[in-house]
Amino acid sequence: MNWAIHNSSLQDLHAKVAAGGRITDEEALRLFETREVHALAAIASEVNHRKNRGRASYILNQYINYSNYCILSCQFCSFARKKRDRDGFELTIPQMVDKVRSSPQAGITELHIVGGLHPSLPFEYYTGLLRALKEVNPKLQLKCFTAIEILHLAWLAKKNVGETLRELRSAGLDALTGGGAEIFQPEVRSAIARGKESAAEYLDVHRTWHQLGGRSTCTMLYGHLETPADRVDHLRQLRALQDETRGFVGFIPLPYQPENNGIPVDHPPTAFDTLRTIAVSRIYLDNFDHITAYWVGLGLKLAQLALQYGADDLHGTIQEEMIFHMAGAATPQSQPELAMVRAIREAGFTPVQRGTFYEPVKVWEAAGEPVPAGGSFPILARNLATA
Repeated sequence: MNWAIHNSSLQDLHAKVAAGGRITDEEALRLFETREVHALAAIASEVNHRKNRGRASYILNQYINYSNYCILSCQFCSFARKKRDRDGFELTIPQMVDKVRSSPQAGITELHIVGGLHPSLPFEYYTGLLRALKEVNPKLQLKCFTAIEILHLAWLAKKNVGETLRELRSAGLDALTGGGAEIFQPEVRSAIARGKESAAEYLDVHRTWHQLGGRSTCTMLYGHLETPADRVDHLRQLRALQDETRGFVGFIPLPYQPENNGIPVDHPPTAFDTLRTIAVSRIYLDNFDHITAYWVGLGLKLAQLALQYGADDLHGTIQEEMIFHMAGAATPQSQPELAMVRAIREAGFTPVQRGTFYEPVKVWEAAGEPVPAGGSFPILARNLATA
């Protein structure tokens, strides 16, 4: 038994998890309240190793926001603008295509596209956008739209959610993003995102997509007005839907960014709280294979450390991230692939380039020397597409 567990009050929970038992809500709350982070990390790492065998992943992706005009006014959001605001923007389909024309040559495999609930763009804009992006390269995976965007598009199309998703899929949609979950507890949700979809509506969009054969990620925004019990309730609902559909490919806990919005928070998420949240998520979400440490919100160094707390993915290279940075994130706009590889390898894991559905694309074989600051690794990387 790990020394940290041997000397902790979490031995019973470790024994339960090691035997394949499922953590209850009460036990998850106990984990959220513990300060024995070394024992927590040991339990989460054991679960992670059982699922991912020492591998940790990243994706070569590109973020693009088609517009930040939005009919909602979520209190926590620093991204949305009204038509009267000078820093609002909307991109035409040709402008979006121009942004991604060189992406396949750069190795990008996924386009991650979200925006505000635009007050006047027609439904045909979104289907036309998907088709135009697929024409750039049919192999580009289009991971687009949050649940609230899907509800907005259904309203524009005058169709139900299932019909809307079928039409978007026919136009080229490959996966839904998990953004917009925020926190499911109704009172807290109303306080930070009044007017947004309910927890039931968020879950129903993803349920419908999963029933159509689609896959998606899911998220939780933590470190604002919620309590540890609210976090457990949020995770419980995600775990229940995953039991039902098995359609989530990964979970991404997102630390609240306190700048430039209407929710004053005296104590935004600390590194301690972030690592504990990732570890509890890994232990509790036993039907999820992957937990992402989102480096944009954490910083690459803390995300690297999170690999020792149950995370097995650092997310992507991104290119241009706006939503977190408009909320005050001080991290870079992008990360080079080699920085991700180096961070993973230094943490003691085997780096793996993944695809949208966390499928391995390229495995970086073990090396006898540190990853250098530049250059390529043709003899160390094994491309699974050609192996």
